[in-house]
Formats: sequence, structure tokens, C-alpha cells
Amino acid sequence: MDGCFPGKRRLKDLLLQSDNRVCADCGAPDPKWASANIGVFICLKCCGVHRSLGTHISKVLSVTLDEWTDDEIDAMVEVGGNASANSIYEAFIPEGYSKPRADSGHEERAKFIRLDGNFKVFFCSCLFFGCGSILNIYPLVSNTELSLLGYQPGVGLIDIDGDDDALIPRGEVSVSHFVFRFCRSKYELQDFLKPSLRISSIPHKKSSLQSSLSWKIMDSFRSSSSSQNVEGMVEFIGMLKVKVLKGTNLAIRDMLSSDPYVVLTLGHQKIQTTVVKSNLNPVWNEELMLSVPQDFGAVKLEVYDHDTFSADDIMGEAEVDIQPMITSAMAFGDAGMFGNMQIGKWLKSNDNALIEDSTVNIIDGKVKQEVSLKLQNVESGEISLDIEWIPLDQ
Repeated sequence: MDGCFPGKRRLKDLLLQSDNRVCADCGAPDPKWASANIGVFICLKCCGVHRSLGTHISKVLSVTLDEWTDDEIDAMVEVGGNASANSIYEAFIPEGYSKPRADSGHEERAKFIRLDGNFKVFFCSCLFFGCGSILNIYPLVSNTELSLLGYQPGVGLIDIDGDDDALIPRGEVSVSHFVFRFCRSKYELQDFLKPSLRISSIPHKKSSLQSSLSWKIMDSFRSSSSSQNVEGMVEFIGMLKVKVLKGTNLAIRDMLSSDPYVVLTLGHQKIQTTVVKSNLNPVWNEELMLSVPQDFGAVKLEVYDHDTFSADDIMGEAEVDIQPMITSAMAFGDAGMFGNMQIGKWLKSNDNALIEDSTVNIIDGKVKQEVSLKLQNVESGEISLDIEWIPLDQ
């Protein structure tokens, strides 16, 4: 993630702080996302709720997938991490409220993070009047009758719940002014953050989040029926660069030959090579990219004969077990720190399509694997692949 980018190195160092190793909102371990303007690291499930608030409240970015500006990284560093941010946002948690846990459902998470009436009333009291404290007002505030307030620097608290803003001058705090909600949420107003940490809402301009790499990938895997459901999102751990080299002795599906092409499927992703006309020993040498989700399975490989006027005919299939490669790669970490060496092996067996054992190697700082497959459920045919593992921080 860092390489020649010192800004990303600063972000990575911040993420390694002990308080940032868990989600700021639910405590789930190893957060991979962040709210760039609020300054907290969050997990995938909580980032879905943050995203639903809108980028004017919480600008969610992937720590590894997205490009960060220097200003965004400076803002994260300035906040100082989850503990520092939560000392402000969670300084006062009224009775009856509790933080969600890592295993909490979406509704419980959303109730804590999002605006919904009696929600997240935990602002640090000292922020209302700068270095002055108004701790003495807390006993006057009912946990169920909380006022929606803003703060105008140098003036005091402002009731912004009604049609007309009712000014509450400094020193004139009373119970009647707190019959409303005390404040909207941990994140909604952001009235007490430094201006550099806030996001201004700019009409008619596409947000950088909408064009970010991580959300482009995640949106491509979100079904229409779950567009508002965080469970429909996918978190990726890396990418596979699959080079489809060649086919050998493929099956005949036309009069004397076939027009073969290869289809690779991983989860909801499906990509294919070009069609090679009238060739039973085609050479493709094409590179195809697949994003690997956290809960990945085998890559399904299928070979088809292209037909113009009828459905394409199947010419065999096989599965590629990517577990040995990914496990080995993650065990060794940064492959660039090692010389050329073997780090793993996928063994040939009666349960897979391997022609011979397939070793996982570090070659010139990259994790690679050569795979030769005998096509299944067909009379003949072999496929040769070169696979490279690309971690998200590369």
C-alpha cells in the first residue's frame, strides 16, 4: 500500500495503532475502511451504514483500494485515531444506549450510527463552549427528551429543531431548552469538528466516493434486491491475474473443428477470452482479472465452442483451487522481500483436474503458479494457465 507513496505509509502507520485495529463503532477486528472526514477506521458492515448517511456526513474510503488525497490523509492523522475520535463522539452515552458488537445485526448497527430520532447523543460536553465545560447541564437533560442543538462560536447554543432558530445565549441554559433532543447523532451534525475535517456538500457534482475503485467493485456485485442492504456488499482481499495460455487437443463440436473460448467464474464474476476460429489447439495468451472476495471458493473454468446461430456448445470444464496459493501468499506477506523460491503446492489427486502437481512460487517478487488442467465431462482437452496473486496493497 505504501511503496513510493509516503502518504499511504502514514495512513498504514496510523492503522497499525492499537486503537485502530478494531472498528470504531462495533469493535470488529481488522477494519479495512475509514471515514476520511470523521477520522475513524471502520469495518465493512459499519461502512455500509456510514455510506447510507451520505458523503456530506461520512466519506467512506477503502484503506487499500481507494486513492487518498494528501488532505484526506492529513485529516485522518490530525484526528489521531479511533480512540481520539471516540473520546469526542462518545464522551456522553446516556442510559439505555450501548454500542453495537462485532456480531450485531444491521438494524442495531444502523440505530447506533445513523440519525433516527433518539440516536447517538454522545458529544463531548466541553466542545460546546471551547475549553469551557457545561457538565453541570447534564443532570438537567432527560435521556428520553433530548434537545437538537447546534453551537454558534462566540454566541452559544442554538435550538435548530423548530422553524425559527431559537438562540440560547451563553449562561442562560435551562431545563426548558432541553425538552427537545439533545443532538442528532454521533456523526450527523459535525458542528464541533474542525472545519478541515468536515465535508461540504457540493450540489451537481459527483462525489469522489461514487467514482472510487472500491465502490465500483462493490456495486458491481450488489444485486438489485439488496441495494440498501450491507449484507449485499462484498469485501475483497486481493486479485488474481489469470493468463490463459493455450488449449490442447480440444473436443470437436463443429463438422471438423471448434471455435473455442474460455470462461472463468468466481462468485458473481464471469470473464472470458476471445474466440479462436477453427482450432483444436488454440493459443490465447490472454490475461483476465478476477477480484477475490474474503469468502472465496474455487475458480470455475469452462471451455465453449462459439456458434453463430445456436447456443454455444460446452467443450469441458474444470475447477481451480486457489486456496493453496492465497494461503501461501498471505503467510509470506510481502513477496518482494524474498528471493525466488517455492512457497506452496496444489497436489494432483483423483478429486481435481490437475495433470500434475502445481507449485506456488515467488518469482521476481511476485506470487505465481503454473496450472495444467485436464478438462472434465468431455472426451478430450487440456488447458494451461499462469496465475498471479496481486494483494490489495500492491
